[in-house]
This record gives sequence, structure tokens and C-alpha cells, in this order.
Amino acid sequence: MKFTAIFAALVALAVPRAASVQITSSLVTYSVDYRLSNASLTTVACSNGANGLITKGYTDLGSLPTYPNVSGIPNLVWNSTLCGTCWAVSYPFPNGTVNTVVVTAIDAASDFDLSPQAFGFLAGITGYEAGEVIANVTQLNSSACGL
Repeated sequence: MKFTAIFAALVALAVPRAASVQITSSLVTYSVDYRLSNASLTTVACSNGANGLITKGYTDLGSLPTYPNVSGIPNLVWNSTLCGTCWAVSYPFPNGTVNTVVVTAIDAASDFDLSPQAFGFLAGITGYEAGEVIANVTQLNSSACGL
């Protein structure tokens, strides 16, 4: 968890300096489908196919380098080139602090649909509280997620 917080802080500092980076505002929620590390990747859009995560040697959510920081994202479909992409999701609190999580795209969703653990860190909550936030999302190089 310390690694995630340190990495997120480094991303938050580096992202605004990149000239070609596009930051977009997005609704962010969570899905309990991503809460267990042993959940099979056969249940997500990025399962098999040339761009699938199983094809790249991953078997379950816990085998992904960023787990529990995984997400469904908009415009992703089965075998999409968006499978395995890496995203910085940053939520600015009213007091000026910003929480950032770096997530791997694994599934189709109408918004950024994080694991409960990633959403909890992002929004500063614990447990399975109902919730959604508007956050800034920025696509990163996939290497930022260890892929």
C-alpha cells in the first residue's frame, strides 16, 4: 500500500508536466466484482483474444501487478486495444488535497468502475459505502502499471 501511495504521488507530480497528456473528467464508481484477488479474468472483457490479459499470461485479478488497483473503463470492449492500459485517477477533495490511484483497465464500463479497495483509497472511505465521485483521469504508459 505504501508503494501505491508513493507511486501515485510521483504520477501526480509527473502528469501535469507531460505535454501530450490529456486529462479528462469522469464519473468514478466501484464494482464488487473486482474485490477478490482470485476472481478469474475469464469474467472480464479483457479475458482472451490477441489483446486479452489471459493471452499475456495473467490468470486472475491478483496476478495483475497493480491489483487491487483495477478498473472497468468506457469504450473498452472484448479484445480491445484498451485492455491493460494504465490510468491515473485523481480525486480533488474540497480542502485541496488530491488522492490518486493508478489502475489497470480490465473490463468494459460506462464510467471508471474501480475495485472497492481502489475506490476506497481514492474517495477516502472504508467498507462498501455507496458512492461515486467526479475525478480526473489520465492515460499513462502501460509500463506505469507494470505491464
